[in-house]
Amino acid sequence: MLPPPTFGSSPHLEAFQAFRYNVEDGDGAINSTPCRPRPMHEITFSTVDRPKLLSQLTSLLAEIGLNIQEAHAFSTVDGFSLDVFVVDGWLCEETEELKNALEKEILKAKDQCFPNQLSVSLVVEQNKTGVKSLLDNVQIPSDGTLLDNVQIPSDGTDVWEIDTSQLKVENKVASGSYGDLYRGTYCSQEVAIKVLKPERVSAEMLREFSQEVYIMRKVRHKNVVQLIGACTRSPNLCIVTEFMAKGSLYNFLHKQKGVFKLPSLIKVAIDVSKGMNYLHQNNIIHRDLKTANLLMDENEVVKVADFGVARVQTQSGVMTAETGTYRWMAPEVIEHKPYDYKADVFSFGIVMWELLTGELPYSYLTPLQAAVGVVQKGLRPTIPKHTYPKLAELLERCWQRDPTQRPNFSQIIDILQQIAKEVGDEREDGRRMNHPITFSQH
Repeated sequence: MLPPPTFGSSPHLEAFQAFRYNVEDGDGAINSTPCRPRPMHEITFSTVDRPKLLSQLTSLLAEIGLNIQEAHAFSTVDGFSLDVFVVDGWLCEETEELKNALEKEILKAKDQCFPNQLSVSLVVEQNKTGVKSLLDNVQIPSDGTLLDNVQIPSDGTDVWEIDTSQLKVENKVASGSYGDLYRGTYCSQEVAIKVLKPERVSAEMLREFSQEVYIMRKVRHKNVVQLIGACTRSPNLCIVTEFMAKGSLYNFLHKQKGVFKLPSLIKVAIDVSKGMNYLHQNNIIHRDLKTANLLMDENEVVKVADFGVARVQTQSGVMTAETGTYRWMAPEVIEHKPYDYKADVFSFGIVMWELLTGELPYSYLTPLQAAVGVVQKGLRPTIPKHTYPKLAELLERCWQRDPTQRPNFSQIIDILQQIAKEVGDEREDGRRMNHPITFSQH
């Protein structure tokens, strides 16, 4: 008897299917009732890497009725991605029809899922026969060309185009597949400059760039990163914001191995809550709240950043389509169900747990495994035993499956301020005179 494969562990496909139909029942007895197994297939996508590619491919598979049993994603340093899925739900063993269905779905979804002129390679393997069919270099045609400048809606009062002659780029702070972050100055003010790499720009990246400028242009709050301006003329696309000297909470926790003492943690959580409350009051749903998008300035004030996937809430109050990062994502968003601003509250609960423990959420799982666990198993991070009781209660309220049972950020601020009063008086009074926030590093 083979051991049950761990989700995402790349077991041999034949062994995986054989085990699925020869498993133990709830009483420990072997279930020997014969049944006709559903065919399983292994599907491999080879393509240029890009943001949210994995979630878009999973959606594509779901559209033709496939159930993902395993998923493996590999990225290369030169910008390519290999995504392998083990699926069932296709009743025919013959791979040709499945290949044709996938090809049609790729072509149908090209504008949403794939960049212009993308070359996609698709491999479909059926487990019993070992037959492979290869769809090499399917050219996805472009329905349009990139504009010379990005079109951003305006009410006639917005002025965001920067004078590039006043922009001085200094040292690179961070680099990614699709853009680089620089430190610099604009009109003698210290700024952060997010520059899109021209060779990696796609239609969807331009939409996200436009959306980020559109959202940030009106935002004015001490706990939201301030937009200075943007260059919307290709090929020099960039967004200029205030410079956050102490970087992201993610880097502080996971790279610098920093820790927050409880009063400091509460202060950070209040900063984030105030920024999010302001956004929600202005009908803005962030949709990607996580520690990587929370930045600290030189005074250790924490601010909400990165509005590339943020959206203005519709009049109906609900939105659909999956956006965000699986480890922090609300179950209703993972499941492509209608959602509202309470999805951000769920993510905030995961962020608070991360601040409390210094650990990556579900670090023992891949992002897709975590998503499956959250939706199908009600998986949530384990709250440490000695957590302050009211804080533990708040975490559990924030990540309730039913969004209506989660508090809003106005309520969260009140709860956190009450906790701060309870824990911050006697022991911290003397220290607070010289150290408003206490951070430490391992």
